Amino acid sequence: MNRFLQLIACSLLSIALTLGVISWQVQRITDDPAGLVMFLRSVNLVKRNFDGPVDDAKLFSGAIDGMVKTLDDPYTEYLDEKEYKELSELTTGSFCGIGIIFGKKDEGYVVISTLPDNPGAAAGIKGGDRIIAVDGKSTESLNMEEVSNLIRGAEGTELKMKLVSKSGKERIVRLVRQKIKNPSVGSYMLPETKIGVLRIAAFNENTGEEFAEAYQKLEKEGMQATVLDLRGNPGGLLDAGVSVAGMLVPKGPIVSVIYKDGTKLTEESQLEGVKYPLVVLIDHGSASAAEIVAGAIKDTKAGYLIGEKSFGKGSVQSIIGLDGKTALKITSAKYYTPSGVSIHHIGIEPDLVVSLPENGIENEGSVYVTDTQMQAAKKYLLEKIAEEAQ
Repeated sequence: MNRFLQLIACSLLSIALTLGVISWQVQRITDDPAGLVMFLRSVNLVKRNFDGPVDDAKLFSGAIDGMVKTLDDPYTEYLDEKEYKELSELTTGSFCGIGIIFGKKDEGYVVISTLPDNPGAAAGIKGGDRIIAVDGKSTESLNMEEVSNLIRGAEGTELKMKLVSKSGKERIVRLVRQKIKNPSVGSYMLPETKIGVLRIAAFNENTGEEFAEAYQKLEKEGMQATVLDLRGNPGGLLDAGVSVAGMLVPKGPIVSVIYKDGTKLTEESQLEGVKYPLVVLIDHGSASAAEIVAGAIKDTKAGYLIGEKSFGKGSVQSIIGLDGKTALKITSAKYYTPSGVSIHHIGIEPDLVVSLPENGIENEGSVYVTDTQMQAAKKYLLEKIAEEAQ
């Protein structure tokens, strides 16, 4: 009998401990256990009472998507299987679309830049154009991934976009999607100078390696000063930005990332010293990882910034896989420049403000006919080369 009572007591203790663990786990998940119970009850009610088929996968995907939308952050999103695959392609530098980079600004979507030799540039789409609709569907209530999904698609398919220019002129543009030509790094020597130009279109998995190769090539050609062109660069991978900055910024901090729990991660350069006079070109389309590089160079005085104020995206997103096919992209931290400044929603001010002429972007998409910013960089660096020669 005593043995039987002991077994009952042990069972009751086990149940109590289990319930305690469950309660503790619920508390870890939410400060509103009743809300969690209400959610689970809603799922059960839908499955039991809806007069029609219920697809569990769609039900849970919709719930997750709705949950993250309530955070009111354009950079925090649920990525379904298609979106997750497209994001992976984007960060590896291979995808189909029209070759434009856009971001959210002032409650709308604005073209940041166009990639040369792609449909968007060929159709005359320019930085500053506002995207009003794609294939007749308004972008007003869509998140960034939804707008991206409307623009991307199978190679050879057509789409039309309603745009409004910076001057307020509305127009419809018809395009055909193609495999995007998106080399991460381009380089050349300014004619009749020893000034090497390195143009980074975006920061993807190959950027650090491509930049190092291009930089060494220019050195072999006799480079004595450098222009880093980050105009229209929407950013990309944090690690790629750190890799590039580490080749330009002297030993010390490049960027600090501070997470929700206060954890601080500081990335540092090991470069002994700046090799050549440096100018960084930025504009309203320079964002995220591009701003990390520009901010580090400005704060450490490793170079001189010319152009226009940058976009102002100082948040860091983590991609967290859910089941191997879907993921959450969550704003998990903010980054700070070496001087401890957050540029989120603020941007980076150049040392010298130089604007392009109203009709400066002509010819081959993003190739400037009258590039006043590059001219200012050339003038500054030629003076620096002359000073060092004395």
